[in-house]
Amino acid sequence: MTARLARIYRHPIKGHGAEALEAVDLEAGRTLPWDRTWAVAHEASRTDGTGWAPCAHFSRGAKAPQLMAIGARLDEAAGQVTLTHPDRPDLTFSPDNEGAALIDWVRPLMPGDRAASTRIVRAPGRGMTDSAFPSISLLGLASLAALSDRVGQNLSPLRFRGNFWIEGLAPFAEFDWVGQKLRLGRAVIEVRERITRCLATAANPETGERDADTLGALQAGWGHKQFGVYAEVIEGGRVALGDAVEAL
Repeated sequence: MTARLARIYRHPIKGHGAEALEAVDLEAGRTLPWDRTWAVAHEASRTDGTGWAPCAHFSRGAKAPQLMAIGARLDEAAGQVTLTHPDRPDLTFSPDNEGAALIDWVRPLMPGDRAASTRIVRAPGRGMTDSAFPSISLLGLASLAALSDRVGQNLSPLRFRGNFWIEGLAPFAEFDWVGQKLRLGRAVIEVRERITRCLATAANPETGERDADTLGALQAGWGHKQFGVYAEVIEGGRVALGDAVEAL
């Protein structure tokens, strides 16, 4: 069976919701367009938004599981994001100009023993990915099914905050791509490294409650806590659902 692209997601605000797409235009050396364009710094963060910073500087699902139940929709032309959550009213705002609206909206979702969200930052020229280089992420649906079996419940892809989900691979076969170049739709990418996972994946994206020991299941079943791979875009091009994914 040919490996094909089954799902595409972007996350306009890091750690605050995912949005499904049907197609996207990738550019060499860039993250997926509008993916993690903004991030929410907390009160203990020292980042000033002038460049990339590690995930520890930002509010995220590993520390605040209720954030995992946020949904996002970006209006690119208006520069506005609409956020949804089962316990909050919908919010439509401009991350560049109305950051205070998000801080107020998200306050009830933040644990009292964690650093409070304080401001939105935007890294010029790239998304605030967890990798120090501008990356996209690829994950296998067969790997998700294998992990679901190990956990004993169906796990949503949204737990893993990935960009591209691939069908037609054996479980964890995407790890074999590390160091290789792939054709993804009309783009060419180079797979750089495996993704080591955090506690965010334990939270249910429908409820925001931690209900699955994903990290323990990965360790017990495969001897690691890795899921998915990071890649770099080498040649830009359009990528759409159903496109073939093949090693070069």
